[in-house]
Amino acid sequence: MIEMRGVTIRYGDTVAVDDVSLTLPTDKIYGLLGRNGSGKTSLLSALASYRRPSRGTVLVDGVEAFENPAIMRGTAFIRDTLDLNDSDRVRAALDVAGRLRPTWDAEYAHKLLDIFELDPRKRISALSRGQRSIVGVVLGLAARTPLTILDESYLGMDAVARTLFYRELLADYLAHPRTIIISTHLIEEVAELFERVVIMDRGRVLLHDETDALRGRGVTVTGPAEQVSAFATGHTVLGEQTLVGVRALTLDGRLDPDEIARGERAGLTFGPLGLQDLFVHLTSQRLEVSR
Repeated sequence: MIEMRGVTIRYGDTVAVDDVSLTLPTDKIYGLLGRNGSGKTSLLSALASYRRPSRGTVLVDGVEAFENPAIMRGTAFIRDTLDLNDSDRVRAALDVAGRLRPTWDAEYAHKLLDIFELDPRKRISALSRGQRSIVGVVLGLAARTPLTILDESYLGMDAVARTLFYRELLADYLAHPRTIIISTHLIEEVAELFERVVIMDRGRVLLHDETDALRGRGVTVTGPAEQVSAFATGHTVLGEQTLVGVRALTLDGRLDPDEIARGERAGLTFGPLGLQDLFVHLTSQRLEVSR
């Protein structure tokens, strides 16, 4: 079990993470979502024992994580910028990882290099942005650590490489369950991997829930402006669009089937809200229904 208790992280007068308390059951794939500057990387740095919180504690199985050698060996934190020497070859980076990680699978690492068609003899300095991302992904997956954190680590990959990555991540997770946290901006593309989702905004956790519970949580109601406004009374409005007498409101929460039926009889149409749309609306300024 991973627990954060009242974690706050400051950089001078700037509060990056603000009094976050979070419990993460193990052996699940988490999606950590947030806009730029929301505090995601700072939060992940604390989870990975890279940074001591300014206040609060991070516990793994009840033990404080910061500078705990056993927990650090069991954590792979792969960022979008590789912490590698440019003069090293790819195979040297894999060798170092093998010495540091007791759960390292060298055979699987080389299999991944073959899948992504990356020559292990290449120097880090000679790699393209996408190839550097591939090295990061290989280091993260082949480590098979109890906690694997991928912080925007695959953004340099093209669509084909990302698809291969998603496929390998899911297959290896099913074969070797562990806790994987993926921080990403490519929400729709990777949403099917998430079992739980954490959404951050301005250093705080807005939402933490199972992905299945979030699917269909929001709904978009469209129709004549007056009827839509009347229907939305009493609901939390996440967003709106109006064009020539037609209004579309995005409502938070699940609607009762009878309520939807009444709306449809009044000429309104209803559409589901995807995870990415829900994220956009939750991290944008909320609107209140006009009464």
